[in-house]
Amino acid sequence: MIKADNLTRKYGDQFAVLNLNFEVKRGEVMGLLGPNGAGKSTTMKMLTCFLPPSDGDAVIDGYSLSQSIEVRRLVGYLPEHAPSYHDLDVEAYLQFTGKMHGIPSATRKDKIAEMSRACGLEQVMYRRIEELSKGFRQRVGLAASMLHDPQCLILDEPTTGLDPNQIIEIRHLIRHLGEQKTVLLSSHILPEVEAVCDRMMIIDKGELQALGTSAELSKQSQGGACVVTTIQTQTQTGAVLARLKNELPELEISSEQRLDRDEVQCELYHPDPTVALAERLFHAAVAEQAVLLEIRNEQASLEDVFRSLTGVHS
Repeated sequence: MIKADNLTRKYGDQFAVLNLNFEVKRGEVMGLLGPNGAGKSTTMKMLTCFLPPSDGDAVIDGYSLSQSIEVRRLVGYLPEHAPSYHDLDVEAYLQFTGKMHGIPSATRKDKIAEMSRACGLEQVMYRRIEELSKGFRQRVGLAASMLHDPQCLILDEPTTGLDPNQIIEIRHLIRHLGEQKTVLLSSHILPEVEAVCDRMMIIDKGELQALGTSAELSKQSQGGACVVTTIQTQTQTGAVLARLKNELPELEISSEQRLDRDEVQCELYHPDPTVALAERLFHAAVAEQAVLLEIRNEQASLEDVFRSLTGVHS
């Protein structure tokens, strides 16, 4: 649905976005992550034809960004600070937006009612936008972006200013929309992105650092296989780890602690992510007749991945 090819935006001598290459599949929710100033909003503005690329291009459902009229018909865009006419009430503003999108008057009223229900605006339809809270203004912007039934939604920080209950509601709405449409969203709330998105990409200083599912990014960041195990006795632990170390010379035991008199917990790491470390550990325990109380694969969290790829370290 969206395919970027060396997408680039330059301001003077500075690159805000440099040679971005990615693809968002039809019916997929893709997260766009990066620190402040990474180029997220610039990327979205190019994809929605608000900014022309300095170089490269992107194709949305077969249309190049140079075909801006066709692209705008396909895309619904919610900027981080959604503009609106504050002196209008919500219903009048959505009517105006519908007219600008060319929605026929015969269907416009039903479409407004549908979007107001979806975004929880029914109780404020006849209140002026300037009287609304920031959260409700954000909902108005989201409803307006979806009014013309776009095939692709591009949402820049869609939950900005919302309270926890509203965030959950919008999260469910985005997941529902993702079943029918292509969604590209940016957010600085990492658990929100992980809960909503099928895949995510991380950019830093305008360049793509990683793209994949949460598990794929975790494996890429971790760069190896890691398991945590609990073994019943100290004697058995020593024998199991000695056997495993003999089979896997590069094995690292990053921590070992006695939980109580009878249980020892170990964290094991191997630099080769393809090593079936949990399986090898199990076979070593069987060979030594040891009792394993726990084996679990450890993965780097999305926050760990983000920090490692964007150069943010504690």
